[in-house]
Amino acid sequence: MASIIVGIGDCAVSNDPDAVLVTYALGSCIAVTVFDPVLKIGGLLHYMLPDSSLDQEKARKRPFVFADTGIPLLFQQVCQMGASRSRLEVAVLGGAQVMENYGSFHIGRKNHLAVREIFAREGIAVRWEDVGGTQSRTVRLELASGKIGLRRGVTEEVLEPSGRGRGAGV
Repeated sequence: MASIIVGIGDCAVSNDPDAVLVTYALGSCIAVTVFDPVLKIGGLLHYMLPDSSLDQEKARKRPFVFADTGIPLLFQQVCQMGASRSRLEVAVLGGAQVMENYGSFHIGRKNHLAVREIFAREGIAVRWEDVGGTQSRTVRLELASGKIGLRRGVTEEVLEPSGRGRGAGV
């Protein structure tokens, strides 16, 4: 299997069944995965900040840094590859509070609220959600199976797809 590494503030989509999309070191950042179980098309976004109004110039140059610009682009890109929004299985992972000294900023919580607001507005159902806590996460999306590997510290679990899709809205 070929690993496609998704860096901080980046996104990758693929229809290669041999691909595994991976992102490391999700602290306060959020990973959003989407997967069409019929066509085996998937995507993974690793965004850092909730709102592009913080730096609109940066959002134009690097839209995947922000939830409000990166999430729509993730969905657009997988649908352009042929994925159906009605079949997409969606996961939201990350948003930890890993730096106690900077707890007053609550970036992880703000990132989580941003994705929830966007998904509520767009009618997008979330199949899996694992957010908060104090541990960083590593996330893997296997396109052959739709399985999501989620590692927190030394603990790893596998989130199994339904194979049917959950309806990510219109």
